[in-house]
Amino acid sequence: MYAEERQQAMVELVTEHGRLSVAAIAAQFDVTTETVRRDLSALERMGLLRRVHGGAVPASSLAVIEAGLGERDQANTAQKELIAKAAIDQLPPAGGTVLLDAGTTTARFAGMLPRDHRLTVITHAVPIAARLAVQPQIELYLLPGRVRTTTQAAVGADTVAALAPLRVDVAFLGTNGITLGHGLSTPDHDEAAAKRAMVTAARLVVCLADSSKVGSETAIRFAGLDEVDVLLTDSGIDATDRAAFEDAGTEVVVA
Repeated sequence: MYAEERQQAMVELVTEHGRLSVAAIAAQFDVTTETVRRDLSALERMGLLRRVHGGAVPASSLAVIEAGLGERDQANTAQKELIAKAAIDQLPPAGGTVLLDAGTTTARFAGMLPRDHRLTVITHAVPIAARLAVQPQIELYLLPGRVRTTTQAAVGADTVAALAPLRVDVAFLGTNGITLGHGLSTPDHDEAAAKRAMVTAARLVVCLADSSKVGSETAIRFAGLDEVDVLLTDSGIDATDRAAFEDAGTEVVVA
């Protein structure tokens, strides 16, 4: 089957089912997940479907689909573990200050923070704060705001205002999607505003994102690639995407 025929069949299949995962599409057409992601990116550029986290929906879908924390925590668990472990190397020296964004990979990272490495941690994520509150080497600050049910993160004007005067050593961020043209993005306006404020507050910005996020775009852009110092991802990232990100000035570290 030629690429054009496969892509047309993908559009028909996604339209028929309403939503399909990258893995399901790869199995259906007996191709790699990297091939599927390239096809989906091409089809999205043509306006024939829309990419979402881990798959695609018909272009006619107007509602933004945002998976809950529990659902996202079950996806790509092995890759997230590797990324979280690799993120330890990005910590500042003992006594430094870090911002931890909400997310399933950042939550794993929080659970791996060394017990002999003193840090000040600032977060808006309730699950991360609960995990770190009992660790004596962590001086913990929980940002104010309205807590979203979907991500269990504080957002809103109070959150952004609390971040405004801060200057931290490293911000560890999650993202729903990352592309060369659209940068880092998320579906929610308030979530994007909090992430944007974290980027502004940090000397070093590190994004923890498994390769399923690469090539995916959601509604609200919160950072350009030129604002991200390091992208920590897994070996599923396509070589072309990696080269493009590095050309844009982002160091790509494969866990």
